[in-house]
Amino acid sequence: MSTLGTLYALGAGPGDPELITLKAVRVLSQVPVVFAAASSRNDYSLALSIVSPHLRPGTPVVRLPFPMTRDQNVLTASWEANATLVLKHLRTGLDAAFVTLGDPLTYSTYQYLSRTLLGMEPQTPLSVVSGVSSVQASAAAAGIGLAESGENLMVLSGVDSPERLRRCLEIADNAVILKAYRTFPQLKALLADMGLADKAVLVSRCGLEGQTVHRGLQGCPDKPPYFSLILVRK
Repeated sequence: MSTLGTLYALGAGPGDPELITLKAVRVLSQVPVVFAAASSRNDYSLALSIVSPHLRPGTPVVRLPFPMTRDQNVLTASWEANATLVLKHLRTGLDAAFVTLGDPLTYSTYQYLSRTLLGMEPQTPLSVVSGVSSVQASAAAAGIGLAESGENLMVLSGVDSPERLRRCLEIADNAVILKAYRTFPQLKALLADMGLADKAVLVSRCGLEGQTVHRGLQGCPDKPPYFSLILVRK
C-alpha cells in the first residue's frame, strides 16, 4: 500500500487577506494541489479568493461543492463524493491543502470532510493550521473585549432554538452569536426582551468590503448580510 499524502486544513481568516497566518502561507507555497469549499449553486469560494495571492503559479485548484441544505441524505452524499475526490489525490502520496474561512474547527465544512475521510481511510494523515475566527476579528473591529478576569465567554449559534439561546445567555457573562443573519428579527426580539439589545453589537462582513458595526440593535436592518454576528457584553 502506498503512503498517503497529508491533508492540511488551512484557516483563511474571516475575510481580510492580511489575517492569514504565516504558517498557512508556507503550506500554500508547498502543496501541489489546493481544495476549497464552494456552494453547490456556483463555484465561487471566498476562502480561495483570500488565499489565491499565496499560491504558487500554476497550482491546481479544485472546488468542492457543499450544498446549503438540511436534507441529511443530500449532505451525506456530498461529503462522501468530496472525500472520495480528496482521497484519490492523497493516495498518490502527494500532500494537499483544504482552505476554509475562519478557523477549520469552528463551524467549518472541514469537520464534515475530515470525519468522512477517516471513515473511508482511518489512516489518512490530517494536519490543522488554525485561523483567525470571525469572533476575534469582529471584536477587534468593534473595539470590544471578549472576556476579562473571571468572566466567561459563550459562543452560540443563531439558528438554535430561542429557548436554549435564552438559557445560555442567562448564564453567560459575555456571548457571541454566530449565524445571526437568518433569524436576526427573532434574535433582536429575544435580546430586547432580556434587556440586552442596547448592549449588543451587530458586525457584518468583517474584514470584507462593506464592513459595518452597529452598536445597539434597534436601528439595524431586519435582513443583515450573510456574514453577520452579534457580540453581547453584559
